[in-house]
Amino acid sequence: MKKPLLMIPGPVEVDQNVLEALGRPPLGHTSSGFIETFGACLAGLKVVFAAPDGMPVVVAGSGTLAMEMAVANVIERGDRAVVVETGVFSQRMADILTRCGAEVESVSAEVGQVPELKAVEKALKKGAKVLTITHVDTSTGVLAPVKEYSALARRYGALVVVDGVCAVAGQEFRQTEWDVDLCLTGSQKALASPPGLALVMARPRALEVFRARKTPVSSYFADWTLWLPVMQAYLDRKVAYFATPPVNLVTALGESVRHITAEGMEARWQRHQKVSDAFKAGVTALGLKQIPTKVENQAVTLTTMFFPEGVDASLVKRISEMGVEVAGGLYPTIKSRYFRVGHMGSNGIGEVLQTLSAIEKALDIKTGSGVTAANQLWLK
Repeated sequence: MKKPLLMIPGPVEVDQNVLEALGRPPLGHTSSGFIETFGACLAGLKVVFAAPDGMPVVVAGSGTLAMEMAVANVIERGDRAVVVETGVFSQRMADILTRCGAEVESVSAEVGQVPELKAVEKALKKGAKVLTITHVDTSTGVLAPVKEYSALARRYGALVVVDGVCAVAGQEFRQTEWDVDLCLTGSQKALASPPGLALVMARPRALEVFRARKTPVSSYFADWTLWLPVMQAYLDRKVAYFATPPVNLVTALGESVRHITAEGMEARWQRHQKVSDAFKAGVTALGLKQIPTKVENQAVTLTTMFFPEGVDASLVKRISEMGVEVAGGLYPTIKSRYFRVGHMGSNGIGEVLQTLSAIEKALDIKTGSGVTAANQLWLK
């Protein structure tokens, strides 16, 4: 049976050379070959995050572990945290912060919208150690204005933590230029690598706060005390050990990072924008309404759409039967009313047209209007 085209918001399709890297015989984690591979991968991630002054940490785990690792190292019991809430994963960050002992205030908006700057500022004025922002919330497809929120946090002395799980390497993000202290992601989305790696990029201010903490990090595995010396050693091409890294996953990620940096971040961001514009033009031509109504709040890495009137969640299964796997809804109050399509990594116009064609067939639309609209925009 032919594998369906993966157009969910992660995992994504993985290039053949990355799969080949994954399938190589395992290397010893202290061998010279792996030290060079991991060191080059970590150095390349500084380019991907646009954080030349950043310290990358890459460990076995999911994006959720990356979320925990990012905040557990800078939060102590009683610290105050402000969460910009734009979907399920913003809510998850609030839960993680609470378990780390923080006093959390979430600033929310209507589903599909982002909280106003004034509302976030009001929360920050009360005092906050950190402000967390989900750059693209995978549950709603909402794009948050990270640059603007970050500037606001600076004004009130709060660290900025960005959940970039569904954004890094696809959505424009300039960590150092935008003065973001911590950013995190997973390997399985716009990085276009297999699932299984949690990644955090920490800049100097976050590392200073970590080193000044008065209590031990509550999570043993996530503690930077144990991981930072290891990451620095690999960057310096030296041997270090805390826990055995998943050598094959790191090798695959290293191959993906090599191709991403060869493409160049500016070109990659522009390509993702063009792919997104084409897909969104197609679904608009089909009469599908997006959850984020404002263009500036629509992510480039995925599109979230309400089902047409009279159509239910069985549409997702019918699209799959046409050879394309898309994702159902995730946000609780509207879960049964919408579906999600990821278009990140190596996706181009071919995958966009195949997906739109599958949606048209599943909806029994014979005009090809979605495919035509996407193709016309792409050719412009």
